[in-house]
Amino acid sequence: MAIVNEPLSRHALAFVLAGGRGSRLLELTDRRAKPAVYFGGKSRIIDFALSNAVNSGIRRIAVATQYKAHSLIRHLQMGWNFFRPERNESFDILPASQRVSETNWYLGTADAVYQNIDIIESHDAKFIVLLAGDHIYKMDYERMLKQHVEQRADVTIGCLEMPRAESSGFGIMDVDDNGIVKSFLEKPADPPPMPGKPDKSLASMGIYVFDSKFLFDELRRDANDPNSSHDFGKDLIPYLVKNGRAVAHQFSTSCVRSDGDPRSYWRDVGTVDAYWAANIDLTDVLPELDIYDRAWPIWTHAEITPPAKFVHDEEDRRGQAVTSLVSGGCIISGAALRRSLLFTGVHVNSYANMENAVVMPYVNVGRHARLKNVVIDRGVRIPEGLVVGEDPEFDAKRFRTTAQGITLITQPMIDRLDA
Repeated sequence: MAIVNEPLSRHALAFVLAGGRGSRLLELTDRRAKPAVYFGGKSRIIDFALSNAVNSGIRRIAVATQYKAHSLIRHLQMGWNFFRPERNESFDILPASQRVSETNWYLGTADAVYQNIDIIESHDAKFIVLLAGDHIYKMDYERMLKQHVEQRADVTIGCLEMPRAESSGFGIMDVDDNGIVKSFLEKPADPPPMPGKPDKSLASMGIYVFDSKFLFDELRRDANDPNSSHDFGKDLIPYLVKNGRAVAHQFSTSCVRSDGDPRSYWRDVGTVDAYWAANIDLTDVLPELDIYDRAWPIWTHAEITPPAKFVHDEEDRRGQAVTSLVSGGCIISGAALRRSLLFTGVHVNSYANMENAVVMPYVNVGRHARLKNVVIDRGVRIPEGLVVGEDPEFDAKRFRTTAQGITLITQPMIDRLDA
């Protein structure tokens, strides 16, 4: 296929791995996969990887789902149904369906792609951009594709610098001056430091670019290896580092930033503490993640809702919000919010006070409730007068509390209060 003076993204297919359970998010993933968890007031976590693909110019996308996928699939069907085959666009949802083996679901990330080779091949894309569906960031994949072609790589691996102390849960790379990956360790207990930066490690983002034919050949080789766990981080990438040409792509070169902001924003919101912090950070005057950037929008399924409403203006009963994000359909009825993020359709009743709260859609907060440092799951009905965030020991007996003092509240926990 000749590619002359046009974006490489037009010849790429993005394959998003969205089957992760996300067990460190505790009860937030009891009913949904991690990529389907709400984020930022209107979005789901997976919307960031998908939006990056669309904004980068990629118009052929496949999403592999597995764990508790119903809410994720429903979101994708409602929010990502604008692709048109007549424009050479496609959007495939690929649940684990035992298409290759009648006994196996997806065995690993590589197997999730292998089981769908026939579908991917039918799109005749020259490049495959493999993405994880569970991180928050903005990135132009076109720049990564260009590096892949310019350096004649077998695989190009997206990577970022992170503190060594936080790197043990990632694939860690050692690269030479030309960006060639010399070694790759999957989730080492003692991550090796970067040269000249003893407190930093170079971590894989779980983003890979391949030439399609090369990837298909490697997937078939791996599928026939009885000693493989059929995972990119554990098997394919280490094999290609030893036997092929693996090149590192620095996230800092393709991160999409706000004007004049030197910071490169990337978050793994895989724990309740990290999830709470990333959402609350959006209430800052100038947050690191710019969700107002119309040049790089975060696409999602947007519900049709009325505007947010603030009512009552009496002493101790004034509907108000300070340093907060309040989504459509919310009613703040004589209640006070500070440094909080409310998703769609939240109703906060009179005399309630909320601070440092992340509140998912359609929560109802009863009168006189006082809630601080909380994450509240979708649809929870907070009883009148409930106090959370003032007595950690008492909170821990009733709800799920974290090491950093964040309290997670779900409806089953509320139901047990009356049992």
